[in-house]
Amino acid sequence: MAEVHVVAHPLVQHKLTLLRKKTTGTADFRRLLGELSALMAYEVTRDLPLREVAIETPVGPAFGQLIDGKKVAFIAVLRAGIGLLDGMLGVVPSARVGHVGLYRDEETLKPVEYYLRLPRDMRDRDAIVVDPMLATGNSAIAALDRVKAAKPRSLRFVCLVSCPEGLANLREHHPDVPIFTAAIDERLNERGYIVPGLGDAGDRYFGTKA
Repeated sequence: MAEVHVVAHPLVQHKLTLLRKKTTGTADFRRLLGELSALMAYEVTRDLPLREVAIETPVGPAFGQLIDGKKVAFIAVLRAGIGLLDGMLGVVPSARVGHVGLYRDEETLKPVEYYLRLPRDMRDRDAIVVDPMLATGNSAIAALDRVKAAKPRSLRFVCLVSCPEGLANLREHHPDVPIFTAAIDERLNERGYIVPGLGDAGDRYFGTKA
């Protein structure tokens, strides 16, 4: 079974604490989410395969390393996953981007798909699915189902805040997918929200209310 990686870097934990505060306004929330996603991008891409290439520097010939295969694909789970894209693209600007549109039925807590668009040639790409929160895990499972059907070369899932229930659910359905998270919180409440969490990431990022 693939591992759950908790990114405990001090900068990640510092910025996550600021992001959680209910007094953090929309502009600061967006900025912090971008900064956090850039830091997470370094961790999730740490073991991407490399290939050696011959190059010419201004001084002479040399050998260097480039990421092997086609460009990385970031797949954002709409709508909150959009908030993670800017920071990650700042680190990997040539990455391709896909979207899986899902909303949660507030009665059943099950995901409902309304949009899907993935980059071409997924078989040659390392796919990284991103969503700020892993609560029940149902949306993440549905998104990974759709991306996995495209048969990417590798597949990872990144979130900022998770909980034991969501992690268990995701690992049961996709035991082969590594999970990267900045925090594992206490539990879910009766409404399916993470406690203590940070509220609704999408509403806080876009400045809307449910």
